[in-house]
Amino acid sequence: MGKYELLSAIKPNLDNDEADKVVTKIEETVQNLGGNVIDTEKMGRKKSAYDVQGYRDSYFVVQKMNLPEDKVVDFKRQLRLNENILRTIFTKVKKA
Repeated sequence: MGKYELLSAIKPNLDNDEADKVVTKIEETVQNLGGNVIDTEKMGRKKSAYDVQGYRDSYFVVQKMNLPEDKVVDFKRQLRLNENILRTIFTKVKKA
């Protein structure tokens, strides 16, 4: 089981309830793959440095999670299939 951190940029045209549903869907995906979400930090709507798929700003969320290392590829695939997620940064947290 590895420790990971996910930064997601969600479409800004969604209202807060719909954005929360996207975050909940990510958490459910992690649980279905045998992991768990440790912490979720909703950063809110922020302006991007450049346009991403035609959007100038996004709703940003940072999630820390534990996930089996053999399920990472499946998890990344599920993130790409979600139409409401514009961009993600998925990193493994190194031990200090």
